[in-house]
Amino acid sequence: MKLYSADRAPSPRRARIVMAEKGINLDEIEVINLDLGGGDNLKPEFRQKNPMTRVPLLELDDGTCLAEGAAIARYFEETIPEPPLLGRNALEKARVAMWSQRMEINLFLHVGMAFRNISGFFKDRETPVPEWGELCRQEVVSMIDFLDRHLGDNEYIVGDYYSFADITALIAIDFAAVIKARIEDRHQNLARWHETVSSRPAASA
Repeated sequence: MKLYSADRAPSPRRARIVMAEKGINLDEIEVINLDLGGGDNLKPEFRQKNPMTRVPLLELDDGTCLAEGAAIARYFEETIPEPPLLGRNALEKARVAMWSQRMEINLFLHVGMAFRNISGFFKDRETPVPEWGELCRQEVVSMIDFLDRHLGDNEYIVGDYYSFADITALIAIDFAAVIKARIEDRHQNLARWHETVSSRPAASA
């Protein structure tokens, strides 16, 4: 098994956290770090594995390649059921899916769009629109406020259950620092949650 990753990118970190939570020792598998700024992910050999040219990419021993964080999480949920990260019963699975999509679309996606359009990090391959990036940044700020309110009544994103939704929220909020959207002193509920999920051993994967 190989994991194509990138040291500072949030999406590969999410896959590494999922794998660590499932008990996979990342030191015992082949982790290939790509230089995204240098365009390693655009080279023909990688594009053949993932036409979307994104990381993370999980390559299984038989050569099968899986991309996208949710798909990789689903694979490990099915092959290593414990501990469950996608829900423990029908209702909880539905709630994890609901909140994971909310974290993906309303938080993580906006962080990524803000970063790419404000920083121009990929300006050699796309046209950044700083005004759009700033609007996305404001959406992230609003979601941080929303999550603080939500976590006033919930230990984790999905009630009292640590899940894939928490992992997505964690990597998004941590990466949001690069667009100057941070947990502030007034976000006491979010700060409590962040300390809790960050202290899990897998969070440093």
